[in-house]
Amino acid sequence: MTLSEQALLHRTRRHFFSQCFVGLGNLALGGLLAAESGPDSHDLLAPKAPHFKPRVKRVIYLFMAGAPSQFETWLWRPKLAELDGKATPDSFLDGKRFAFMEQFTKERPKLLGPQRKFQRHGESGAWVSEVFPHMASIVDDLALVHSLKTENFNHAPAKMFLSTGSTRYGHPSMGSWITYGLGSESSNLPAFVVLRTGERNLMGGANIWGSGFLPSTYQGVEFLRSADPIPNLPSPPGFSASSQQERIETIRDLNLAHLAAVGDPEISTRIASYEMAHRMQTSGPELMDLSTESQATLQMYGATPGNSTFANNCLIARRLIERGTRFVQLYHTGWDHHGNRNNNLAEKLDEVALDVDQACAALVTDLKQRGLLDDTLVIWGGEFGRTPMGEVKESPGRNHHIENFPMWFAGGGIKTGQTIGEVDELGFFITKDPVEVHDVQATILHLLGLDHTKLTFQYQGRDFRLTDVGGRVIDRLLA
Repeated sequence: MTLSEQALLHRTRRHFFSQCFVGLGNLALGGLLAAESGPDSHDLLAPKAPHFKPRVKRVIYLFMAGAPSQFETWLWRPKLAELDGKATPDSFLDGKRFAFMEQFTKERPKLLGPQRKFQRHGESGAWVSEVFPHMASIVDDLALVHSLKTENFNHAPAKMFLSTGSTRYGHPSMGSWITYGLGSESSNLPAFVVLRTGERNLMGGANIWGSGFLPSTYQGVEFLRSADPIPNLPSPPGFSASSQQERIETIRDLNLAHLAAVGDPEISTRIASYEMAHRMQTSGPELMDLSTESQATLQMYGATPGNSTFANNCLIARRLIERGTRFVQLYHTGWDHHGNRNNNLAEKLDEVALDVDQACAALVTDLKQRGLLDDTLVIWGGEFGRTPMGEVKESPGRNHHIENFPMWFAGGGIKTGQTIGEVDELGFFITKDPVEVHDVQATILHLLGLDHTKLTFQYQGRDFRLTDVGGRVIDRLLA
């Protein structure tokens, strides 16, 4: 193949029209660009109008990765306590799917009673485990949902499903859909930020906050788990502020010229990334400097400036939304309590609960005191639940269970002080008000003023959406 033949293979229809006789393509492309948003049409994160009046402006999602056991946190089942150690009735097992089924083929598994004490709290009288004394104190500011169910009992696909609406890789995350639909209120910080803590790896990784087939400008920006969470903020030696500004502007002009020539939205992402990185050299250090917080606030969260902890991340989340960030996702691993030495319902549950309890309660309280809770949605939950049966291992533990698991909501538009959904007396199956994962996603979008059926993006010849072909707003959850 000759060089000229190779060159022709890389010529697209866009190249042909842009370079054809009398510049017809150039004229048409110029008209299309002018019809958009003027000189700032490359800014994919410019604020956009919602479909209808929103109840909240922003979301903080506290994701307890690994799947907390409902029986040791939010769901009190006295009958399960009464039948502790008894064989599981066949009626609860026949035809049902559980993870790691091979252990159930040898003998009927035994029920495992709650491994922690429960008590009623608040005016709502909600049952809360002793592992959450701080969250128990704010239970009237929460709406508890006991009847959430999901589709996959493996960690990575289940996280993908909650985050993207699909168990398959390559779909945009919820934060990406939201920033695609609404843009950003901040010009100096990312619209969608991810913060991670915990001893264990996060199954699913960056795919669960990726932008999928949306332009990559909508993907989550992860702050690193280190003393330097936003790397490379200082300018290199020898670069003055003016010379750096000139360089950024020159690169922007070159990228804009390339954008006008080929129309690739990823060039807009490149422009936005360069400019955001430049602005964050000023906004980033100020954001991360927790020493500016009062001692009372630090003590309320249990935060220590300079540390990489869940408590610090909760405080950073509040600082982010104060500065216009639209969606903040906090992941804390360590909830996968099967009964091994390193993951069990004995000391390991206490350790991970201690990591998050005070900070979660402090976040809701702090937002409320500052008047931010009225237009902020806070969510707490994992990717699925745990079985009423115990696992035969060295310490108490439970298996994966997709038939019911807990989640709580607080903030604007939420009818708090209530519990939604009921499960049977042993905690196997939902008996009232089932809630699907797509229902949760539809409700979050609704609170932000977005109709989940209209927030779509065409890809591979069809319109995709976060909720796929399902989803309904959870009316009982709304104030």
